[in-house]
Amino acid sequence: MDDEAAAVTAPAVDGYLVREAERIAEALVFASAQPVSEGFIADRVPRGVDVRAVMQRLKADYTERGVNLIQVDGAWAFRTAADLSFVIRRDDNEVRKLSRAALEVLAIIAYHQPVTRAEIEDIRGVQTSKGTLDVLMESGWVRFRGRRRTPGRPVTLGTTRDFLDHFGLEELRDLPGLEELKGAGLLSGRIPSNFNIPSPLMSDELTEEEDPITQLDLEELGLLAPGGASDD
Repeated sequence: MDDEAAAVTAPAVDGYLVREAERIAEALVFASAQPVSEGFIADRVPRGVDVRAVMQRLKADYTERGVNLIQVDGAWAFRTAADLSFVIRRDDNEVRKLSRAALEVLAIIAYHQPVTRAEIEDIRGVQTSKGTLDVLMESGWVRFRGRRRTPGRPVTLGTTRDFLDHFGLEELRDLPGLEELKGAGLLSGRIPSNFNIPSPLMSDELTEEEDPITQLDLEELGLLAPGGASDD
């Protein structure tokens, strides 16, 4: 009888743990201003619970609601449903529009990362001002990835999780392709026949051609004062 009772009660206990995990995960994501990683959630829910399955169930539960649970680069966040964005007033938080040059540079970084400033200029055919890169850095959409293992060790640039979040992308592979860009009117109908859009990098990990950014690199780039203190 004991074995039969255990067989009956075990699923109920497991179901309770799963429901509790869903509540905890929901609260963690709701309380965070930034996307929350599955690892962070896993450390706080009952042990043994499949966090990925829990998040997928929550995502399904929020599909038809005013806010949706979305995945951003392996992390999770609540965002206003896309079809309701027009009712949300953001007059006080309006982000300044990027210049054409900044948009071009951002697009090149997104599709060609890891990419150096010299490579950006080679693609655009014109010099890229430091101010343009500064704007993209200040927006939180572009970051220093590493240093290229070539003479001069140029800094490589890449996009951030905030970039994916702002543009509603779960990962870089969701960037629009050639036909989508044409359909949106973002590319001229007279583009060269051999024109193509590269497949964006699928991982944030450094490539074999990159070295990590060190504290000395940050000081050289002016991101840290000598000695490691922040240059505020």
